Amino acid sequence: MSRNAAIINTYLHAYDEIEKEIEGLTEEQLKWKAAPASWSVTEVLAHLADHSIVVSFRIREILAGSEARLPAFNQDAWVAGQKANDGRAQDIIAAAKALAGYNGLLFDRLTDEDWNKTGINFKGEPVAVAGIVPAFVAHVQTHLAQIRRIKQGNTDSFNTSCTI
Repeated sequence: MSRNAAIINTYLHAYDEIEKEIEGLTEEQLKWKAAPASWSVTEVLAHLADHSIVVSFRIREILAGSEARLPAFNQDAWVAGQKANDGRAQDIIAAAKALAGYNGLLFDRLTDEDWNKTGINFKGEPVAVAGIVPAFVAHVQTHLAQIRRIKQGNTDSFNTSCTI
């Protein structure tokens, strides 16, 4: 794991960064949407948890030597179908952190050979386990920026104690 230690550490603490970003927000603020088709902060969190599930599955498919294409998912349909905005942000984060921790236990057992194993993504492109983790970390950063934009768009309902 040593060659991947920094990115794994970032992966394992990604949800800590998210928690800091949403600290002090009320349930109303977490569920606020700029428009019916846009996502709330809670829905962004649900999407990240869903993405964690998919990433976990993809890694395990690669390690198992599966020749099946790694799955994609319809993020908007998943968020809408599970009524994500009716959930609680802290519950979603707790579940995602638990999954990240479980993946961390797996990462500790992987050899260099395991990290270099590849599968074929839904686009038909090869992807290595070693590329999946940094891609997820970058994905989290994209959605942290989205959360910040949502907060800025909702400045009227955010009190002055919030970091905007």
